[in-house]
Amino acid sequence: MVAVLAAQFLSAGADNALLFGTLALLRHEAYPSWTQPLLQEFFVTAYIVLAPFAGPFSDSRPKGTVMLLANGLKLTGALGICAGFNPFLMYGLVGVGAAAYSPAKYGILSELTSADLLVKANGLMEASTIAAILIGAVAGGTLADWNVRATLAIVAASYAAAALANLLIPRLEPLHPLESFAFGTVVKSFSAALRQLIRVPDARFSIIGTSLFWGAGSTLRFLLVAWVPLALGIASNRMPAYLTAMVAVGIVVGAGLAARFVKIETADRALPAGCLIGIGVCLLAGTTTLPWAFTLMALLGACGGFFVVPLNALLQERGHESVGAGNAIAIQNLAENSMMLLMIGLYTVTSRAGAPVRLTAVGFGAILAIAIAGLWIYRLRSRAAPQCGTL
Repeated sequence: MVAVLAAQFLSAGADNALLFGTLALLRHEAYPSWTQPLLQEFFVTAYIVLAPFAGPFSDSRPKGTVMLLANGLKLTGALGICAGFNPFLMYGLVGVGAAAYSPAKYGILSELTSADLLVKANGLMEASTIAAILIGAVAGGTLADWNVRATLAIVAASYAAAALANLLIPRLEPLHPLESFAFGTVVKSFSAALRQLIRVPDARFSIIGTSLFWGAGSTLRFLLVAWVPLALGIASNRMPAYLTAMVAVGIVVGAGLAARFVKIETADRALPAGCLIGIGVCLLAGTTTLPWAFTLMALLGACGGFFVVPLNALLQERGHESVGAGNAIAIQNLAENSMMLLMIGLYTVTSRAGAPVRLTAVGFGAILAIAIAGLWIYRLRSRAAPQCGTL
């Protein structure tokens, strides 16, 4: 677990520093502002395209080896951006590495721990991830104000260090080896796993919830970049990164509370926190002072951590019991990144059309709150009347 957490910390920290470093590069090279969200579109498209292959690949090989190869791809993409290659294509290559990395990093938890410790293991993973977001975002934004190319070089070094940490992960034999890795066989196997998993009510519920969360989180990053200069009058690379870091602080707190008060059997307790995320975004739209902005971002993060950790644990356990943890996480990634693609795409369209940033934020927060409230109500009704079918 120590090696897994160390590798995750270094890799996730580099992911977040790379985003702010690449955004600074786009501004430095005078790309139109509406192209900034396209970085994430290239990134998440890799997740969607590779979804049928990432899970089976993760489950059919030692997950530490998969994580090592994935960090190698991330390193290659970061070096490409630093060397002046097309930033969108290179950022997409980083997305390919991340798509391969995700099922392995979460799937290995169910192999290293028992079911009763899985929520706590997820809490440690999320805490490591969010600490990396905190440090990576702050470092990326701060260093980008100093020197963009140097920032990208430091990111590449972090990916290299993460790959070294991967070498220390115990070699665990794969639980679901593939008989064939042919294209048709893999797609057919993934489709069967997808159908099997979505028939599991708890897994379906978890996938919908986490998809809404990560779609919202990815869009909020780009909203912040546009909102900060308008609402706070601050034009540096650092301030959006600092606000992102405050979300990270909050998520650490929320993840800790979830590990303490929520178990797999009581994952429904996380749903009210999800509704509060949307309400918080609406409140943020009208904020004009820095202390209130920092406070709101920390509260958003706390709600997010409390919301997503139990749902992740629920999916991993149900996936481990049915289609394999790696397959389950790959299916989750398909859903989450499809939601990201949709939400960021809509934000890109509204941004290019010149919609007011504050109005966009209010609409975005309201839709999110309503969607999670609808999920909550449906879940409660399903539990009350299981004969009518459950979500």
